[in-house]
Amino acid sequence: MKKMRRTAIVALALPAALLAGRSGWAAELSTEQVRGALGAASPSKPADLAGKDLSDLDLSGIDFRGANLRGVSFFGSKLVLANLRGAKLEGANLNGAWLMGTDFTGADLTRASLLSVVILGGSVKKMPTFKDANMRGVKMIADLPGADLSGADFSGAMVGVNIKNQGMGQMRTDLSNANLSNAVLAGADFNRSLMTFCVLRGANLRGANFFRVKLGGADLTGADVTGANFTEADLEATVFRDAKGFADAIGLDKATNASSIRR
Repeated sequence: MKKMRRTAIVALALPAALLAGRSGWAAELSTEQVRGALGAASPSKPADLAGKDLSDLDLSGIDFRGANLRGVSFFGSKLVLANLRGAKLEGANLNGAWLMGTDFTGADLTRASLLSVVILGGSVKKMPTFKDANMRGVKMIADLPGADLSGADFSGAMVGVNIKNQGMGQMRTDLSNANLSNAVLAGADFNRSLMTFCVLRGANLRGANFFRVKLGGADLTGADVTGANFTEADLEATVFRDAKGFADAIGLDKATNASSIRR
């Protein structure tokens, strides 16, 4: 009864749209059973938890390295300081999950959902790491100031505000001071995100949507901005030194503080 009550509180605290894909009120496995499955795994036979509902569990500090977690629901679960390096998380539901210090280095998060994830608060202050992660087609709204997303592939991802979803209207991703060097954002939608002083050196930004994005002080040195949309973006002191395709970027004439761009 206590477990169901806590799950209900988490659910009520999130917009209704985040509940999509939620398969039930109780997890299929207990934390102990998850630990058992992972403990019985080996490099030649990784743990297979594909499709399981592991929502509302405390999985903090657990080692999921290389595990098959395709389609798993971690809705509202605590993954604080968990190790998901190289894990297969395609289509996983991480909505409302606690991700303080979680390591997603090299993980495959293709088409995963990370809406309203919990990053701030609690005793652990460390940001999650998404270095070299596959984030293609991911849906994400998160506060990740200063996080390491270097080399991550956000191709076709939806990270910006979904204006069709009124419940999410006031929420937006914060990537201020984040490291996105050499990341791939091709065709991704980052509209209205906060990306001040973000490091995008050498990143592939071809066709990305930066409509109304706060990019003041961001470093796009050597980035490919061909076809990227900067309409109404704030480009105060934004660095475009050696940027490729600058002449083919869209909306620079409609950007805010475009006169202070550094080339």
